[in-house]
Amino acid sequence: MGSYRMCVCFTRKFRVTEAGPPEDVKEAFNKYAEGGTHMTAEQLRRFLLEVQGDDGGSISDAEKVVDQVLKTRHHLAKFTRHTLTLDDFHHYLFSSDLNPPINYDQVHQDMTAPLSHYFIYTGHNSYLTGNQLSSDCSDVPIIKALKRGVRVVELDIWPNSTKDDVHVLHGRTLTTPVELMKCLKSIKEHAFSASPYPVVITLEDHLTPHLQAKVAKMLAETFGDMLFVPQCECLQEFPSPEELKYKIIISTKPPKEYLKAESKDGTRSNSVKARDSDDDEWGKEPQDLTADQEDETKSDSDISDENEAYDNERPLEAADYKRLIAIHAGKPKGGLKDVLKVEPDKVRRLSLSEQTLEKAAESHGTDLVRFTQKNILRIYPKGTRFTSSNYKPLVGWMHGTQMVAFNMQGYGRAMWLMHGMFRSNGGCGYVKKPDLQMNVGPDGQVFNPKEILPVKKTLKIKVYMGDGWHLDFKQTHFDLYSPPDFYCWHSRGTS
Repeated sequence: MGSYRMCVCFTRKFRVTEAGPPEDVKEAFNKYAEGGTHMTAEQLRRFLLEVQGDDGGSISDAEKVVDQVLKTRHHLAKFTRHTLTLDDFHHYLFSSDLNPPINYDQVHQDMTAPLSHYFIYTGHNSYLTGNQLSSDCSDVPIIKALKRGVRVVELDIWPNSTKDDVHVLHGRTLTTPVELMKCLKSIKEHAFSASPYPVVITLEDHLTPHLQAKVAKMLAETFGDMLFVPQCECLQEFPSPEELKYKIIISTKPPKEYLKAESKDGTRSNSVKARDSDDDEWGKEPQDLTADQEDETKSDSDISDENEAYDNERPLEAADYKRLIAIHAGKPKGGLKDVLKVEPDKVRRLSLSEQTLEKAAESHGTDLVRFTQKNILRIYPKGTRFTSSNYKPLVGWMHGTQMVAFNMQGYGRAMWLMHGMFRSNGGCGYVKKPDLQMNVGPDGQVFNPKEILPVKKTLKIKVYMGDGWHLDFKQTHFDLYSPPDFYCWHSRGTS
């Protein structure tokens, strides 16, 4: 019952009523309660088996459901009866807690395949609290993402103003920095709060070898045995999520062996161009790009300034840093066909922008699928998404992209798709790719996303009601003098 004082003169009252059971629910109850007014645990078990498809349910599971419903709806009835009324049965069916649409509490997929066989819940610029240009950098959004189940955290690491420590910030913007060590400690504390499966830290590295060595020490001291350190310099196949439970994995470009370089007149050069960032290198059509054009199409973040020059007097300082990199990132030179070449003796991670993915999907769709069967592809938002908006993830998923990187502080329909995708498989942050994306035909052919395949199964959904607003909103949430009016809107789409 709700009441409201109007014009300080009189009070308006109204009663909040729940919608009654629809006809389908009544028919199901009558059938499985065998015409009775109460449904026993055994009758409920039959309904769960025959209608809900819960083939693993036992009589004890059904008894637990009955106890949960009675405990939720009736404080005393749980001691006096152990059966469900029609209203109890209806409450159970439409309770998102008791009868969720996705069994998100249990991991049910095979977790023993290599990492490349899974879609992975991936964040982009995970440290930003808001927009991409002027928001604060903090460990708070990282913690929120990890608690939601995100498994890939991105950190952009830069030297601080005195060049003796490492900050996390979005380079060449007005974002305020946060110390790297603070982010690492928060990752350690919250990495496995939502899922036991591995957390990948992708580092966008803009450091000198001296600071890379410092980062290696930070990583080793912070994570200790949690850190996955590969036994060889370059993996031939990625380990499985099951093998990597409760492990932290580092992914970035390995530092090069920078040595003193002599110029033609015999003098030594004191600066070396900074390493490439993960930002996309291609601005032209992929099929037209060649190795000779690569330097002409680098983004701003790939171009070093004099203050970021490497200290090439100490070329071996970053050896420990290189040793900790389990997933090597990088872009070989050449056109996209060369970049997507699968190497038999090693695996790697490749990063592309959303625009480049769309272009590649048009001309190199099967190459993308073949590459992602063994290697990891990461897609990041285009640089003009200043407000931290996101893009349609389905293009990446259709082509086997494991890491569709999202601005988790963003909003909108694309984000809803991402959240919905990773509620599956127990919400563990890893979803097994379908077999059709992993299969290889006798002649080496792979899944072609453009091919129109025959429909194997049609899913029909019937919406019964949109009730329950009073559980989330106060009765004066929207209007001081009346309860809210909601309606359901359905849009037909092609996706």
